[in-house]
Amino acid sequence: MAIDMDKLNEFVGRFVTDLGATVAAGNVVIGHRLGLYQALASGPATAEELAGRTGTNPRYIAEWLRGQAAGGYVTYDAAADQYSMTAEQAFVLADPDGAVYAPGAFVLALGALRAEQRITAAFRSGAGLGWHEHDEDVFTGCEQFFRPGYIANLVPSWIPALDGVEDKLRAGATVADIGCGLGASTILLAQQFPNSRFTGSDYHDQSIELARKRATDAGVADRVTFEVATASSFSGSGYDLAATFDCLHDMGDPLAAARHVRQAIKPDGTWLVVEPYAADEPAGNMNPVGRVYYNFSTLLCVPNAMSQPGGYTLGAQAGEAAIRRLVTQAGFTRFRRAAETPFNIVYEVRP
Repeated sequence: MAIDMDKLNEFVGRFVTDLGATVAAGNVVIGHRLGLYQALASGPATAEELAGRTGTNPRYIAEWLRGQAAGGYVTYDAAADQYSMTAEQAFVLADPDGAVYAPGAFVLALGALRAEQRITAAFRSGAGLGWHEHDEDVFTGCEQFFRPGYIANLVPSWIPALDGVEDKLRAGATVADIGCGLGASTILLAQQFPNSRFTGSDYHDQSIELARKRATDAGVADRVTFEVATASSFSGSGYDLAATFDCLHDMGDPLAAARHVRQAIKPDGTWLVVEPYAADEPAGNMNPVGRVYYNFSTLLCVPNAMSQPGGYTLGAQAGEAAIRRLVTQAGFTRFRRAAETPFNIVYEVRP
C-alpha cells in the first residue's frame, strides 16, 4: 500500500498533538492541586514570582509555565519573561465553582487511566470493573467534571424546563437523587429550594460518606439525607421528583432502576433524566464531545455495567432513542427532551 506523505504528516501531527495533551493532563492536575492557576489569574508573574505566591520551587514552576504556555493554557510575554492568564483561560482553569472547570475533567481522566491494566485484561475476559474498584480520583474528579455544568444549568434552566416542577420545589416537595455520587446535584437543589426535602442514594459507600460531610459543610443537612442503596432499591415512595444525573447509562440493569423509579414517584410526579449528549447512531457522535465520552465510557461506564447483573451496557453515548425505549418499557407514558447543552441532554419522564 502506497503511503501518501501529506496524509501521513497530517496524521503524525494529530498524534503529536494528542501526545502533548496526554502528558499535559498531569500538569493541569498539578496546577489544580497547588492552586497555580488561581495564583496566576490574580496577576501576571515570572516563574519566581508565581513560586513565591504559591510556596513552590521556582525551577519546577518555570518548566510548568513553559509547558502551559506552549499548550495555550497560559499566556507568555517573551520580552518580560512573564506569564499571565486571559479572562477566558482563567474562566476555564481557575474557578472551581464556575460554569466550566477543566482541571476536574483531567483529575477524572487520570484517575480512570490508573485502571488501564485491569481494563485491558477485561477486554480479553469480558469481565467488568465496578465503579467502586477505581482510584479515588475517579470519584472526586467525576464531581469536579460535572458539578460546574450543574451549577450553570440545573437550577437556572433544567428545573424551569420541567412542567410544574419548580413551583412544587418552592412550595415543598420530596426529591430522590438516584446515583448521587458525592451529592453535588442534591446539595445544589437543597440550597435553592429550602422548603423541599431530598434523599440522595448511591451504591458506593465512600461516596455517600463524602456526600454527608459536604451536606453538613453546605448547611443543608437538615433537609438532605443520604443512603447507601442501588438504583433499584433506594428507599421511600411518593416522591414528587426523582432524578438521575449522568448515571443511568452506567447501570447493569437500568430497566430495573426505571421500574423502581416508576413505583417510587407520585402519579403526577416527574423523573428528571440527565444523560451525556449523544446522537442515536455512532456516526452522529464522531466529533470531539463524542470522542471524550466514548473514551471515558470504555474505561468507566461499560466496565461498570458489565460488573453488574442485568445485561445492559448502554455506554455514555446511548442516545435519545435508547433512553426512550427504556423508560417506555418501564411503564412511563410521557417522554420528551426538555433541554440540552453541548455536553448533556435533559429528559422529562412522566408516568
